[in-house]
Amino acid sequence: MPKMTFLDRDGTRREVDAPNGLSVLEIAHKHDIDIEGACEGSLACSTCHVIVDAAWYPKLAKATEDEEDMLDLAFGLTETSRLGCQIVMSDALDGLVVKLPAGTRNMMG
Repeated sequence: MPKMTFLDRDGTRREVDAPNGLSVLEIAHKHDIDIEGACEGSLACSTCHVIVDAAWYPKLAKATEDEEDMLDLAFGLTETSRLGCQIVMSDALDGLVVKLPAGTRNMMG
């Protein structure tokens, strides 16, 4: 089974099982990683914003225009920011590393 690593806000590394077909957001929730995902993956918020490790960023599918629009609302946006609900695990992403941003901005609340 593929694995991925979450880097917590305090620098803690957590390597977890990352089943193919699940999004990074779903994997985070399965392992009690602190990613909100207020819209439950419907591309209506930016609370599942993650910062993808620079080595992994080029391996991801390109962000859609809808994802880019939501990312514009994310707190602490970086060059390798993506929404966790839009990154779907596959064997090609085995070993993926993402960092949780310092904070989130929930516009839905």
